Amino acid sequence: MASRVLIVLLAALVGVHAGGRTLVLLDNLAIKESHSVFFKSLADRGFDLTFKTADDSSLALIKYGEFLFEHLIIFAPSVEEFGGNLDTSALTEFIDGGGNILVAASSEIGEPIRELASECGVEFDEEKTAVIDHLNYDLADEGQHTLIVADPENLIDVKNIVGTKRDTPILFRGVGMVADTDNPLVLDVLTGSSTSYSFYPDEKVSEYPHAVGKNTLLVAALQARNNARVVFTGSLELFSDEFFTASVQKALAGAQKHDKSGNEAFALALSRWVFKEEGVLRGGVVSHHRKGEQEPPTAYTVMEEVVYSIVIEQLVNGKWVPFDATDVQLEFVRIDPFVRTTMQRKGGKFVAEFKLPDVYGVFQYRVDYNRLGYTHLFSTTQVSVRPFTHTQYERFIAAAYPYYASAFSMMFGLFVFSLVFLHHREDTKEKAE
Repeated sequence: MASRVLIVLLAALVGVHAGGRTLVLLDNLAIKESHSVFFKSLADRGFDLTFKTADDSSLALIKYGEFLFEHLIIFAPSVEEFGGNLDTSALTEFIDGGGNILVAASSEIGEPIRELASECGVEFDEEKTAVIDHLNYDLADEGQHTLIVADPENLIDVKNIVGTKRDTPILFRGVGMVADTDNPLVLDVLTGSSTSYSFYPDEKVSEYPHAVGKNTLLVAALQARNNARVVFTGSLELFSDEFFTASVQKALAGAQKHDKSGNEAFALALSRWVFKEEGVLRGGVVSHHRKGEQEPPTAYTVMEEVVYSIVIEQLVNGKWVPFDATDVQLEFVRIDPFVRTTMQRKGGKFVAEFKLPDVYGVFQYRVDYNRLGYTHLFSTTQVSVRPFTHTQYERFIAAAYPYYASAFSMMFGLFVFSLVFLHHREDTKEKAE
């Protein structure tokens, strides 16, 4: 049988493991100390961290056609030009190759960070601007209302990206972003409140701000079509030890005080997602056959009952475990789907049973699972479906009984007519002489 099974799991074809080689680019090495809790959490999870300044002349992501790192962290918002062979095109090539990037900016944002964000469908505001909210700022704010208290309700409702639901707000101080509305791959991870906007803190608002209200993005994410992940945040301080341990209280009468911000839990959950420790799926063994059989046939026949199954696994704590979901669908496609059915989970596999359509041709079993927070899983298996052979048709069809009756009645009528015509003779009178 010319059956071709193509499983395309764009996350990682050779097995994904926790950790990996990670290049960390910093404005200065002091950031390594001020963000030590975050970096320690990565090291404890098995990441091999390499720290360099963003303008280091030896920077390179590719050597002899191979990527030197699996992940990249850019905590260098003010860099004006990357060192070595690193530039915006090299970073986009890294993403195209499946690399993951975490970018933290600030109000001192440089042009390289803005260019990279623009390539990914995110637009940062101008340098020296900041997100301002005159109603949702912290008591520790210095008077410019730029130390934002972001409510947990403004987080995207995807557990794989932001972790479990929490009531603790998040501290943010930095530059705002907006997403390209024409890019469906960009996710609004954390937005500002309806009273927030992005502008110059020391200037009077004389023109419409770059971002206003819920359109003001504090954290944005992108999962490319090859499952590479990129996260942009407008605040480098969001990952700092100071914000991890700071208390939070809005500058409003009667506002609740929280002894510790939600920054640490949020930052760790975000890093687990962007570095593919969460939400990674892979497809396993695919099988299909006629109902009651075990082996796939050379070709199916229309109207047959068939069984299709696929193994889907999820990466959890560095190990592959059976994926648990109720919304995995199977399509039986020629050009358009002729059958679409929800698969049932049975013994670690997803199984679907259905009847083939009364249409012959070359079809595909297709599983196209694309959900927020998960890598894109795509599996196709090509099969042939032929029409009935002449020995498989019914000898007599009930719907054709009237035609059978008319044919036999015509033959009987012709027989009677012939009998009468041949054996009937008219009496003739003799002529008188």
